[in-house]
Amino acid sequence: MGIGYLIFPLVVYLVMKQESEYVRANAREALNFHISVFLYGLCCFPLVLFFGLGVFLWICIVISFLILSIVAAVKAADGGCYHYPLTIRLIQ
Repeated sequence: MGIGYLIFPLVVYLVMKQESEYVRANAREALNFHISVFLYGLCCFPLVLFFGLGVFLWICIVISFLILSIVAAVKAADGGCYHYPLTIRLIQ
């Protein structure tokens, strides 16, 4: 998982933030979640190099990322706004 997956929620947030509160709220949550996952992955990198524990944590992050992204997509399709757990809310 690279930095490329941050681009889509950022573009949606920047383009649609003036047009729809619903889209802005969901894009903001997705962007905060993607930034948080990126930071968690960066924190795991030294653990991979020195202890090997980071591999297990990376697997947990990837599985959580996939599951929570699917849950958020279903929730957004139903017209709601999903608040991701363990997300650092950097964008208000």
